[in-house]
Amino acid sequence: MSSDRRRSTRHHGIRTRIAGGSLLIAVVVSLFAGLAINAQLERIVRDGTVQALRSDGAQYVFALQARPDDPLQGPGLGTRIAVIAPDGSIPVFSLPTTLAAQLSALAATRDVTTVDAGSATYILLSQPVTVGGDTWYVIAGRDEAEETTVLVQMRLLLVGSFALLVLGVAAGGWILTTVSLRPVTRLRVSAQSLSERSTDEVLPVGRADDEIAQLAITLNDLIERLRASADRERQLVSDASHELRTPLAILRTQLELARLEDSSREQLLADIEGAERSATRLSALVTSLLELSRIEAATPEERTSAARLEADVLEAVERARFRVASDDALAGIEVEYVSAIAESGPGEGAAVYAVRADDVGRVVDNLAGNALQAFTERGGAPRRVSVMLDDDGGQLTLRVSDNAGGLDPAFEPRALERFSRSDATRSSGHGSGLGLAIVAAIARNAGGAIVLHNRPGHGLEVVVTLPAASALSVDPA
Repeated sequence: MSSDRRRSTRHHGIRTRIAGGSLLIAVVVSLFAGLAINAQLERIVRDGTVQALRSDGAQYVFALQARPDDPLQGPGLGTRIAVIAPDGSIPVFSLPTTLAAQLSALAATRDVTTVDAGSATYILLSQPVTVGGDTWYVIAGRDEAEETTVLVQMRLLLVGSFALLVLGVAAGGWILTTVSLRPVTRLRVSAQSLSERSTDEVLPVGRADDEIAQLAITLNDLIERLRASADRERQLVSDASHELRTPLAILRTQLELARLEDSSREQLLADIEGAERSATRLSALVTSLLELSRIEAATPEERTSAARLEADVLEAVERARFRVASDDALAGIEVEYVSAIAESGPGEGAAVYAVRADDVGRVVDNLAGNALQAFTERGGAPRRVSVMLDDDGGQLTLRVSDNAGGLDPAFEPRALERFSRSDATRSSGHGSGLGLAIVAAIARNAGGAIVLHNRPGHGLEVVVTLPAASALSVDPA
């Protein structure tokens, strides 16, 4: 039963719910307002009746006070009056005869009195008049049916007015809701059209700067981000398939050659070693692809202090120094680190950054690795890789520079693209072309930027800047 009611409710449109809600509210408000107004109407009509009774008896009150010795005249047609003399006589009487026995009791009542007189009910008002020390009573009466008739007419008018008001509120709610939801209908139709075909269009934004326009702007931002994400995924798949095809083909060829029966032992070992190198390159390429995909899809939620980031930068510098010490081809290269980070640890109000500490370490690994690889390809002396980290409380700046000759000017515009490698790197067979792309993705994901200062023939400096995030949760150093 309850599930059917919920299902029925879901089938009602917004216009129906708003119009129905407006109708219900209007009915409730009209009911309470009608009760209050009806009470006021009853009071007003009763006050009018009392004034009419005073007016009916006014001529006798005036006559007794102004001409007490003159005989009293009878009332006009339809006027109900009774005058009681001090001796108990009744010189004027036009009230129903059934009330004659109650006149003495009615005269003593100063307030308005309602009494039954056979089949009718009368409203009576007694007014005492003092004449020469004696008290006369003038009692005026009116049939309550007259008052009821006036009240019924006014109540019918009130009910009719409220009925028109309620219907007007419901119709107004329906019309206003229809007009207000027209932009939503356009958004829905446009969204359905966008979902059915591939296009660069976005949802229409109304000219009015209202909530619906803000919703359209927000949805357009979401659409742009989703399209950008889809484009990145398609480009990643395309680039990955292209880059993986060559090493896979080489690996397959090497394995096929190793199966040949007439291969010598030396040739077999060479083919196996070549296959191992291809497999290692494939493994590194797949790992870099997965890491790049993770970084681009991640939401920067972690907050890390500058001190913690510096610790990971130091570890990356030590890894670069260990690589230099363990590789004869890198002998003589100096890896230096310069820090401008305050020695005080994170505290209240300390700047934090929307990036993982190991991601900053990866940035140093990739940039230092590129510099070391450049030395193996081009040489140069003295050979130095410099890493500098600076934190001014509002921005973290990481600089990695070398004097390995810099980038080829023709390669520089696409250095940050995925799978882009210089001719020297491509010919040497080293690298996957994802190092700088991963660095750029980490910087963008943290709201920062990366800038290349290329000095052909001298060296390259890469500057990564990260803006400070609000200090909500500090990852302690």
